[in-house]
Amino acid sequence: MALIEPIKIEGLAAFSRNLRKLDSDLPKGLRLASNEAGQIVVNWAQPKVPVLTGTAAGTMKTKSTRTSARVSAGSKKAPYYAWLDFGGRVGRQDSVERPFIKGGRYMYPGYAVNKDKVQRTLLEALVKVAEQAGVAVDS
Repeated sequence: MALIEPIKIEGLAAFSRNLRKLDSDLPKGLRLASNEAGQIVVNWAQPKVPVLTGTAAGTMKTKSTRTSARVSAGSKKAPYYAWLDFGGRVGRQDSVERPFIKGGRYMYPGYAVNKDKVQRTLLEALVKVAEQAGVAVDS
């Protein structure tokens, strides 16, 4: 599976700067919009992660700034998450093997399956932020 191109929004940084000029709290809506869109991928992928204790699936979360959004997984509690998602060899003398899949099993496929929904959610949230700022939006 080839890696999927990210969604890029031209002019988002300038939009964020202009929102900040109107009201310093308005750019927070951009971050929340990004989290809402990223949560779609998390909701799709989380139930597919193998569960022994649930720790690995529990580390999957969205991270965002005003101009970018990411979905991350793994932590000190679950350093093996990358192995679960992508595969490879681990353990003493690489004795445990999981077939390697370059595109991953959970996060990237979750994004690929839901890319249109993520894009639509992000657009709707950005329009809502603009309308809250009193900016006219035309389709």
